[in-house]
Amino acid sequence: MAPIPGSGLAKGLAVTLRTMTKKSHTAQYPDAQPDLPPRTRGVIGLFEENCTVCMLCARECPDWCIYIDSHKETIPAAAPGGRERSRNVLDRFAIDFALCMYCGICIEVCPFDALFWSPEFEYAETDIHDLTHERDKLREWMWTVPEPPALDPGAEEPKELAAARKAAEKLAATRAAEATQAPRAAGADPAPPASGTDEPQPPAEGGTA
Repeated sequence: MAPIPGSGLAKGLAVTLRTMTKKSHTAQYPDAQPDLPPRTRGVIGLFEENCTVCMLCARECPDWCIYIDSHKETIPAAAPGGRERSRNVLDRFAIDFALCMYCGICIEVCPFDALFWSPEFEYAETDIHDLTHERDKLREWMWTVPEPPALDPGAEEPKELAAARKAAEKLAATRAAEATQAPRAAGADPAPPASGTDEPQPPAEGGTA
């Protein structure tokens, strides 16, 4: 059946009329802050204590917008006769958000959870050089990182929690067994007396009982 001439125009006008009659839901930003989803990619925060200067984030960054400087520091031996150790000390950690494309690869590859997404997005600058955030600024963004969302009801429990729960249950079972055995040991029957020591002896001949 051939389409009726003008039916497409009528459908388009019907959509326009339905839209015109609906009430708009415009958020009056910046007076009303938007309700952002928990996984919003706003800015990256640095938890400096977890950083081991492994350089994985800088090497994997497609835009090469992460700058890291460090030096080695010698740690004296913990015990006499021990061996000295060396560790990397972070001197500079900066991210150039003028180059960053917010792919999140640096956060995913970090093996020690030193980088986190923050939903904050209001950090525009009039000078492009100010978009390079040094480690002090990145540390300030950590205070805006929300707590991780709860797992879905059908999600698998993290391996770390399962291992910690199993260890706690094993420790509780060991303590309960020790507590059960302690009263038994305290209330045990005393050992029988040795022969010839506490038993009554018969009276000697010519004596009285």
